[in-house]
Amino acid sequence: MYIIAGLGNPTAQYAGTRHNVGFAVIDVLSAAYGIAVDTRKFKGLIGRGMIGSERVLLVKPQTYMNASGECLREVLNYYKEDISRLIVIVDDINLEPGQLRIRGKGSAGGHNGLKSIISQCGSQDFARIRVGIGEKNPRQDLADYVLSHFSGEEREQMDAAYSLAAKAVRSLMEDGLEAAMNLYNRKVQA
Repeated sequence: MYIIAGLGNPTAQYAGTRHNVGFAVIDVLSAAYGIAVDTRKFKGLIGRGMIGSERVLLVKPQTYMNASGECLREVLNYYKEDISRLIVIVDDINLEPGQLRIRGKGSAGGHNGLKSIISQCGSQDFARIRVGIGEKNPRQDLADYVLSHFSGEEREQMDAAYSLAAKAVRSLMEDGLEAAMNLYNRKVQA
């Protein structure tokens, strides 16, 4: 079984913010594959189902971004799944809005949600799909930026990115890491 986790912050005040792109991708997967993500368990919201021929568990940690690893450690332990079966979807300020970057493992790259997962699970060996949210203004506070909402124009671009990220999740599972990276690690078309 694959565990597909989209990172974000719970509660309505954070819905649609830059930091919640992981939740948005889980919502796209939920709708596309008819998987209700509404069971409260493991400090998160989860939903079990199928994507293609793969059994999956969709997860939205409800611990706030900086403690996402607590939820995912509990999920991995309960289902006795290896961390290599985890796919994490996160925001990235170093990528243009809507651009994707898939990696099979690596450091947190300054992302507190990834730091928490690495710390709690004791490994960097899990796939991640980074979804670009664009760079902040140099005078803007990072927290204020990632907790801000997208403009109308950006929202269209991000909706397309969420759909693309959902396709990238399926490609990662069915085609493998290299193929998914070749297909989806591209610059955004203007």
